[in-house]
Amino acid sequence: MTTTDERELTAAASQLSTAPVDDSPQSPVPGGSFGRELVAWARWFWRQLTSMRVALILLFLLSLGAIPGSLIPQNSVDEIAVGQFRERHETLGPLYDKLQLFDVYSSVWFSAIYILLFISLAGCIIPRSWQFVGQLRARPPRAPRNLTRLPAYTTWETEADAAEVRAAGERILRRRRFRYAVAPAGDEGAIAAEKGYLREAGNLLFHIALFVLLVAFATGNLFRVEGGKLIVEGDGFANTLTQYDDFQDSAFGADLDSFGFTLDDFTATFEKDGPQRGTAREFYADLTWWKGADGEQHKDRVEVNHPLQIDDTKIFLIGHGYAPVVTVRDGQGDVAFSGPVAFLPQDGNHTSTGAIKVPDYRDENGEKTQIAFQGFFTPTFGGYSKEGMVSQFPGPEYPALFLNAYRGDLGVDAGVPQNVYQLDTERLKQFKQKNGEPLRKSLRPGDTFTLPNGAGSLKFERLERWASFQISQQPGNYWALGGSILAIVGLAGSLFIQRRRVWLRTAPGADGRTVVELAGLGRSESARLPEELADLAVALQTDGAPAVATADDADGDGGGGKDTGEAAAGDKSGAAGGGSAAAGAKSVESEAGPAAGPAAKPAATTSEETESDEPDEPEGPEAKPDEGARA
Repeated sequence: MTTTDERELTAAASQLSTAPVDDSPQSPVPGGSFGRELVAWARWFWRQLTSMRVALILLFLLSLGAIPGSLIPQNSVDEIAVGQFRERHETLGPLYDKLQLFDVYSSVWFSAIYILLFISLAGCIIPRSWQFVGQLRARPPRAPRNLTRLPAYTTWETEADAAEVRAAGERILRRRRFRYAVAPAGDEGAIAAEKGYLREAGNLLFHIALFVLLVAFATGNLFRVEGGKLIVEGDGFANTLTQYDDFQDSAFGADLDSFGFTLDDFTATFEKDGPQRGTAREFYADLTWWKGADGEQHKDRVEVNHPLQIDDTKIFLIGHGYAPVVTVRDGQGDVAFSGPVAFLPQDGNHTSTGAIKVPDYRDENGEKTQIAFQGFFTPTFGGYSKEGMVSQFPGPEYPALFLNAYRGDLGVDAGVPQNVYQLDTERLKQFKQKNGEPLRKSLRPGDTFTLPNGAGSLKFERLERWASFQISQQPGNYWALGGSILAIVGLAGSLFIQRRRVWLRTAPGADGRTVVELAGLGRSESARLPEELADLAVALQTDGAPAVATADDADGDGGGGKDTGEAAAGDKSGAAGGGSAAAGAKSVESEAGPAAGPAAKPAATTSEETESDEPDEPEGPEAKPDEGARA
């Protein structure tokens, strides 16, 4: 192939992609003034940051960085679980704190990756968009001088006039939604056409959708208001700050929606037999909710992954457990406390721990003091372990409560916040038996735990359930959904739509006939390009340029097309059969009548000769109506 042919094929394959062309050095060249070197290094850094390679690396790092957020408990989701993790892992806990692994999504390193990916996408989208607009306005490149060098090619002779062939070609290309333009002066008799711009549009749409997703997630994190609340059956909740067990406000503050709800009933059933014994089968909460102070009441059911939405707030069901109802009497026989106490599950069978704190209490002498109980609850008692009681089934088949009793200072009068589910025994003294052993008691519903020396008692009345809810107000969710849908649509377009170019050339032949050449070039090798070129050849022969037999055809086998000695595109085979014009492996049947003989001459080069990833060269001026360009 000559240098001229290579240049023409490069121009023909140019701008089949909107990927930015980097024609600058790989790194700044030393020398020159400090200011110039600084600018050169800044430009080099910007090119690296906005390259596809770096964008993919950042996207991979973002996915990799999200893994700890899924495996390690997060403060933004469950501070209690974080505290329990620190207690169980005294070495890893401080290390995770330093690495911000308990706050992954708000950590410095995760935010840095996020912001760099954001900038990289923006720097990639803007130049590609302008380049794509420029391609839409530019005319298709002129036909190469030697069309036989293209991977998909066919030729035949016809009795039709060259102008008629070109007119028929324009009609066919227009019907098939090709963007085309007649050749400029100096290459008369050629039509350049191209199709498949939706591929590049899909590519850009995919990048824009990723950008929208990042913006939506950033907006959601900045303006998200989220909190958690544990509610026992029969209790209610009002959407005010004081009602939350834990609360995370947005970076800029937010107004809470005015509503409230009551947990009417919670239902959880489990598989009792078989290998899936203990697996939850039903898991839902029945609520009564209202808007405003005196709003109309509504009843709804909240299930896992099916939240209740009130205005802009969603209420998610995230957990459940058991709350033994106890009555505590002091040394004077008065009721010091009565009600349900939530115990937190520690395993899949709901072996739970909890504390019962009674700050207003009078002992047997009438003196004011404080008392507390700490222990385990098992919905189905299964014996003892080193840690205490264990449950063998999550359902309440045989509930049991195991308690230790303490008296002293609970620390609640100091005004320091403390965990209501845990007991700090530093300033407490445990009740003892007569033999000096710690006083403890196992209780079934209806049993009473009597303290020594008339100090009081605790009765296990009955068992109730509790459910925990996450109340979240997060903008940007619909933007994230729209961005996800657009990303899928754009990715599908960029994968399944092929960008291709077709050239039609007519030239005077022997005996006053017209030689028709048809060739195509795609961004990547595909069997669809030769097939589409064959369809165009069939349509063109049918519409106005029927093939006629030549002297060479008459000497062939059965009037078959003459093999030019070069492999056709697709399966690299020559055309054969009467009345056909081959494009790749597909034969073109002429419908001009029995007298119309075949004259197909397929020819193509290998893909190495038409590599489309060489540097782009400037194309011709933009198409204007008076230049014959049509769209």
